[in-house]
Amino acid sequence: MVNKIIQKMESLLGFIHIPSRDRSVLVGDMKLPFDTKINGCKARIDEYGRLWSDCLRNKFPVGTKVEVVKANEGYSVFPVKTESEPISADLKQDLGVLTELSTQREDVRLPIIEPYFQTDSLCVLNEDVLKTEAISPNSIDLVVTSPPYGVDIKYETYDDGIPYTEYLDFTGKWLARCYDFVKDDGRLCLNIPLDKNKGGQQSVCADVTTIAKKVGWKYHSTMIWNEQNISRRTAWGSWLSASAPFVIAPVEVIVVLYKSAWRKKHRGKSDITREEFIEWTNGVWNFSGESKNRVGHPAPFPVELPRRCIKLFSFVGDAILDPFLGSGTTLVACLETDRIGIGVEINRAYCDLSIKRLKEHGVCQKRLLEIV
Repeated sequence: MVNKIIQKMESLLGFIHIPSRDRSVLVGDMKLPFDTKINGCKARIDEYGRLWSDCLRNKFPVGTKVEVVKANEGYSVFPVKTESEPISADLKQDLGVLTELSTQREDVRLPIIEPYFQTDSLCVLNEDVLKTEAISPNSIDLVVTSPPYGVDIKYETYDDGIPYTEYLDFTGKWLARCYDFVKDDGRLCLNIPLDKNKGGQQSVCADVTTIAKKVGWKYHSTMIWNEQNISRRTAWGSWLSASAPFVIAPVEVIVVLYKSAWRKKHRGKSDITREEFIEWTNGVWNFSGESKNRVGHPAPFPVELPRRCIKLFSFVGDAILDPFLGSGTTLVACLETDRIGIGVEINRAYCDLSIKRLKEHGVCQKRLLEIV
């Protein structure tokens, strides 16, 4: 018997994470992963001690204390009554718990946001990252994102041409939210321009990094991404004159930050190869960018970018967040690397595009194979 408090992502995605200290009680000598049952429904315990089942999705309010018991056939999970928040009779009846309540009252339930799309390990939220209540504090292992650049890219519902001071103010707000979302040893890989000259020369990387540090993020390193396929441009300025020449750096950067501690508290499974580790710990990354016409999004990044960040800075099974999901590239990388992926996207059309790309990459087929 193990007691557990249900977290938001557990309720949303339909799993219960069995703490490592309690796995001997519920798992014993069983080799992970394995198929089982929970409350009579099909279930599966993965190699990280997470008990997954469709019947768990949105079954318990966030913050519910549940009891997990080893049964004759699989497991039983039911809520535990507390003095501060007794559970409702209908929930007890639904779970087959026969205990009668001496008093009746409505449960106080935190809002659970219905995801726009979800599988066992991927979730698309059609929301504003500044307002979403679907992500628990201290629940994310790694944030990988490429936010709006403030260079007047034509998004459907976002004004990317706002004044630079407003852009930096918005940047501080979303960085603060993500800081709350990540665990103490959580990390952030932030893809932004080195600088920009549209609308005036601005040191985007330096300014955004400074804001991140004010929010509380700690700086670790920066990778230079040489996209290679950027057209060869001439920064005219004062042509052939020292009067006022312009310099254009055809690169972007990935700034790596962390919350409190750089060293991970837990030892997980790394899936990075020797060759990848040697190449990717070199601070200059050379790979092509992505075609906006091919993807159907005005500012996509290639899957290679989040794939490298995910494999280098997280373990298999970790929770990855992209607060500006866009065309869904980060979730595609999560699908390919067996991570839990959560994407937040305010534009519904881009959510649909993300789902389309995930299906093209076999998300439904992969889920079917796991069930079989």
